[in-house]
Amino acid sequence: MAKIRVGIVYGGRSVEHEVSIASATSILQALDPSRYEVQLIAISKEGRWHLGGPDLLPEAVLEAPEVTLPAIPGERRLVSVDGGQPAGEVDVIVPIVHGTGGEDGSLQGFLELAGVPYVGAGVLGSAIQMDKEVTKRLLAAEGLPVVPGTCVRASQLRADSRGCCERVISELGLPLFVKPAGLGSSVGISKVASVAELLPALEEAARYDAKILVEHGVDARELEIAVLGNDEPEASVPGEIVPHAEFYDYEAKYVAESTELLVPAPVSDALAARMRELAIRAYRLLEGQGMARVDFFLDRETDELWLNEVNSLPGFTEVSMYPRLWQASGLSYPALLDRLIELALERAQRDQSLERSYRLG
Repeated sequence: MAKIRVGIVYGGRSVEHEVSIASATSILQALDPSRYEVQLIAISKEGRWHLGGPDLLPEAVLEAPEVTLPAIPGERRLVSVDGGQPAGEVDVIVPIVHGTGGEDGSLQGFLELAGVPYVGAGVLGSAIQMDKEVTKRLLAAEGLPVVPGTCVRASQLRADSRGCCERVISELGLPLFVKPAGLGSSVGISKVASVAELLPALEEAARYDAKILVEHGVDARELEIAVLGNDEPEASVPGEIVPHAEFYDYEAKYVAESTELLVPAPVSDALAARMRELAIRAYRLLEGQGMARVDFFLDRETDELWLNEVNSLPGFTEVSMYPRLWQASGLSYPALLDRLIELALERAQRDQSLERSYRLG
């Protein structure tokens, strides 16, 4: 049986470039070489694609020859930038480019144009899930529980910073969390405990995004569910993040060794079932495909459960919550990757069977 030719695309131009390299490294180590022929495709911070074999360290591929992927459906062939010669072929892409340009629908759109099957959500699902403010509006419209929030545009902030701050305080009170609407890994997020802290927090978020989400601060436990599947998604056991910091910021996620990941989370069976039900509802509502991690808040005082966000491309190192949740649910890291590749190929086959030309009668 021929091996499946897998391209792992990682790196990218966002502030999550280094996180992406870590995810790619773990995926490379876990893919079965007897089943897959792997090619590493590293995207530099300048947006250039570089191709290397699995014998290279993922970060070293950034110095390898440049390639491009022509947007010609059916070709699935990487070509060298120098001379346009064929450099490799892929049957499926694992796009593990976190953040802007990777999980916001733009890379997915490019792969759609090129006609290459890929793991994870499609263009619409990726774009929706990346935008925390749009996600919140859609979840709320469906009657799902979300923390009260409001949107501030960077242009509004520049034009009338005082008015923006007054509106936010009037609508939400204190404390607050201020976030770039379209970024991950807690980059640019601030906790605001006083009126004086609000404007600097908004300006910090505006460094990374033209749209800012502000939410009422909830003293809550942070719980997560992993979802896997296309039309018939499944949900994992719940997990809990216990950061020994004021909140689960970038340092707590990737630097601090004190952060605890509890898998499974110490919650009741009833709460776990409720989380799984809400996670699948949110996944379907936000056009999830392949995989997503659904994040929740559980209010420490009231035990009220809030849906926080849905991540179409969660961290994928072996110690990341998404694969750990599936391991605790009976699916090992290598088996999880096998299933994700199967789902990508199944979806591509389904989409290819659709009519592309209108025929009368």
